[in-house]
Amino acid sequence: MDTTPGVPDWVAPALESVLGRVSVTAAEAGDRFPLFADPGSGRWTTTGRGSWTGGFWAGLLWLRARHTDQGTDREAAVRLTGRLTDWVDADTATRGLILWYGTALADTPEAAALRDRAAHACQGAYDPRLGLVPWGSAFGGPRLLARVDGVPGMVPLLASIDPRAAESHLRRHLELCLREDSFCWSWRYEEPVGWVPCDDPPPGWSRGRAWLLLAVADAVHRLGADDPANAIRRLVPEDAVPPADAAHPAGPLDTSAAAITAVALLKLGHREDAMVLLDDLVHTHVTDDGRLLNGCYDLASGTATHHELVWGDFFLAYALAALTGLVDPHEA
Repeated sequence: MDTTPGVPDWVAPALESVLGRVSVTAAEAGDRFPLFADPGSGRWTTTGRGSWTGGFWAGLLWLRARHTDQGTDREAAVRLTGRLTDWVDADTATRGLILWYGTALADTPEAAALRDRAAHACQGAYDPRLGLVPWGSAFGGPRLLARVDGVPGMVPLLASIDPRAAESHLRRHLELCLREDSFCWSWRYEEPVGWVPCDDPPPGWSRGRAWLLLAVADAVHRLGADDPANAIRRLVPEDAVPPADAAHPAGPLDTSAAAITAVALLKLGHREDAMVLLDDLVHTHVTDDGRLLNGCYDLASGTATHHELVWGDFFLAYALAALTGLVDPHEA
């Protein structure tokens, strides 16, 4: 593969390898959605409807289709994206993750219509009293939550039709999550006291910082917001690949958080910093057959703590594709 001027010669082969892995995953998953894969065997644990990660699998299929320019790959991406339709009316703020990343790279009228339907559904769920789209009840538990993983994807999705709601959604989460002395990634709304902090996810959760940084990067571009330098400084981790929980520095890492951060940095124009993260990921954590290992799904429950994660694959592939020029950093 030809290399792009100014891009290290390892980037294009890495992208080729990661997208080659997508074809292997597609053959194994069939009509199901991959979630995480065993680090030894590479076998995937899958879901029937995709859960909150289904959009990342659709996004990977669209990246593969753009890379190969093969009709069969495009058809597979179209079919999978259509299966996300059931999530449009689901009561969950993770519709941002599912329906933004599942459609943003698609180039069909059907995908554009699905994205527009999703944006209007999320606008309808926006609560002006709370200043955000609540976490929702689709996955159980209390509905009136503000969780950091309900911000990425939701910001660009809302921004496409209602910039004020998008900005309010982000600002409220920034106010809640970035306390002066620590992080708090989840809050429950209770009458009459208002917002009450929750301890799950814990303050040291790696993806809390990554998800919020990604949302900030999208807001800077799509909402014309001032670059919130202080927030960015706090959200970029000191370690290239952070521990899954900062309270357990000797515990598992989370490469998926690093891949998300790399995409956010590319969006913010911090290209050299993104390259440092990607260099570490590719040369330390990606196998010869394109698997990004050492992602941590859930440390507290011990679920998939050293695994390949579908969203980690997506953000790594997206960052590499942005470096090669296959996609624009702001496309998704």
